[in-house]
Amino acid sequence: MSAWIVAARRTAVVPRGGAFARLRIEDQGAPVVRAVLADAGVEAVDELVVSNALGAGGNPARRVALASGLLVAGLTIDRQCAGGLDALRLAAALVESGAEAVLAGGVESYSRRPLRLATDPEGGPPVPYDEAPFTPWPDRDPGMAEAAAALAERLGIGRAAQEAFAVESHRKALAAGASGIVELAGVGRDAFPRRLTPALAARAKVVAGSITAATMAVAADGAAFCLVVSGRLAARFPRALRIVDSATLGSDPLEPGLSAIAPMRAVLERAGIGASQLERVELMEAFAVQAMATVTALGLDMGRVNPEGGGLAFGHPVGASGAMLAVRLFHGLSRGYGLAGIAGAGGVGAALLVQARDRTEPGRI
Repeated sequence: MSAWIVAARRTAVVPRGGAFARLRIEDQGAPVVRAVLADAGVEAVDELVVSNALGAGGNPARRVALASGLLVAGLTIDRQCAGGLDALRLAAALVESGAEAVLAGGVESYSRRPLRLATDPEGGPPVPYDEAPFTPWPDRDPGMAEAAAALAERLGIGRAAQEAFAVESHRKALAAGASGIVELAGVGRDAFPRRLTPALAARAKVVAGSITAATMAVAADGAAFCLVVSGRLAARFPRALRIVDSATLGSDPLEPGLSAIAPMRAVLERAGIGASQLERVELMEAFAVQAMATVTALGLDMGRVNPEGGGLAFGHPVGASGAMLAVRLFHGLSRGYGLAGIAGAGGVGAALLVQARDRTEPGRI
């Protein structure tokens, strides 16, 4: 059985502490879920799969489901940045195994993430920490910015080149529309894109090495969901993307910025698709150097990569970021093949390859 995306919506992406700061995870997710169901004319689904990286348990998927009026059990996953695309992979697998309709995506609130404390086995006071470990070796678990700086130095990608990439990301985002966005808390457009100039970028605060506040994505809040259905149901919809293939792979945890390359290459090779055959690529820009290295390694056409801007302009709602890529593909891909890719902490990367159905033949599957 084939799996198809037939509806997709998202909130705007808002930097932490902004307009979504008072919203709970379900407050962000439920309006998007309801909008997707309304778009599709569907009242019930077999399952809701939700990626969430910072919510600290409680099965956020069940909370989002109940707030949306759905009685499904809800399945929450945490694969950090890769989780949003993994949710879609799981939805496709469920459909290919017999389910008719599965909602999948992600939701993240950086603003309301729980405070983290590690207990002291010696009985001392709990020790606060901000970021979970991504490897079992403290001496081989680099911070994301430090890893990006090391990658930039190794590849010879200087600060000026990274800043130019960021400037272009903001330019494209400002020129784009707001397709697929569900207005929430009075916000109907992504909040962070700005008229970033080379001069402004050059004044940005240095975070690590050649990495600055202008060349890394800001922490953000947001939610995004897609409805994945069987081929039988997909025949009813004039617009649909076939999920051709997907992959999530592990790579060197010391170079997490390169971790999207292997899964993106894998899905292309399995499908027999060359980079030149892609009509659109949605690539998460957690860091400019990470995106630049991925584009070069895969030989992607920059004219088709993030045509409406990327994470440097929008921000990074970790567990939802992969699903945001899929929503942009759904609304932006009118023909041919589209590819989404995201690199994650700890050296985990994910990719999703889709194909648009010809709009002039709505009944053809």
